[in-house]
Amino acid sequence: MRLEGRVAIVTGGARGIGRAECLALAHEGASVIVNDFGGGADGSGGDKEPAAEVADEITRAGGKALPHFGDVSQMSTGEELVQLALDQFGRLDVLVNNAGILRDRMLHNMSEAEWDDVIAVHLKGTFSCTRAAATVFRDQRSGAVVNTGSESGLGNMGQANYAAGKEGIVGFTRTAARDLGRYGARCNVIRPRAATRLTLSDELKEATARARKSGQPAPDLSYIEKWVPEGVASFVTWLCTDAASHVNGQDFIISAQEVSLMSLPKPVTTIYSDDPWSIDQLDSLLPKSITRGMKNAFAPKEK
Repeated sequence: MRLEGRVAIVTGGARGIGRAECLALAHEGASVIVNDFGGGADGSGGDKEPAAEVADEITRAGGKALPHFGDVSQMSTGEELVQLALDQFGRLDVLVNNAGILRDRMLHNMSEAEWDDVIAVHLKGTFSCTRAAATVFRDQRSGAVVNTGSESGLGNMGQANYAAGKEGIVGFTRTAARDLGRYGARCNVIRPRAATRLTLSDELKEATARARKSGQPAPDLSYIEKWVPEGVASFVTWLCTDAASHVNGQDFIISAQEVSLMSLPKPVTTIYSDDPWSIDQLDSLLPKSITRGMKNAFAPKEK
């Protein structure tokens, strides 16, 4: 009951990691608002039943929970969620930004809509809810935000939109930690590894089976299946407790069996000049220092 008497909002809380986060927070005593638009993995459609089911599950177990079906890419949704927490539970202590969709496509085939929709849910959705919560956290001088990034933000073929949104969330988190920290609140980000409908889709399973049948390298899905969402949820819940009050602006990779702290990017090698660079200078100095030994890891393979 580490969060007894506190109130949490979880976006994308009806399935996968979000559902596990809602249950874990409730198990520690928090009242939970389960937000989920109820769409497909690509964001299409909409269904109120999944969020309602999670809220009912918490209530049947003796906890307190309410469903909410708004689209986090709309600024009004963040405001509605925070107001719901205040109206129904009298306060807000925790915000977990987990909602997300996938519209994977190779860059040269990606449409404007596929780009805009993914950025809107991930990046704008994180902003819309955090912006609304920030006012409450500032006034009460406390609060915890946990955002959801991804290792795909470090680069992943066919996910330019998703990677941009997720790495944008990491930069947003580092700045939000500074903005909120002065008021006693904190903001961290996780890069989860978990077996969910997004990471273990039927398409992935079929593609893996085809690759193995043709003798091509394929991911070990049996290993991925060990990454249960509950392991991620435990860490997220811990970040929202008083035991993590000193943790702010940090970036973690987390699976059911592993926690890694990511370092901040920093310069590796630097060259200097007393005058503005000329191309001749750079052509002379860069191959001997900054770009020495570099190889294009993504160049066309020789036949």
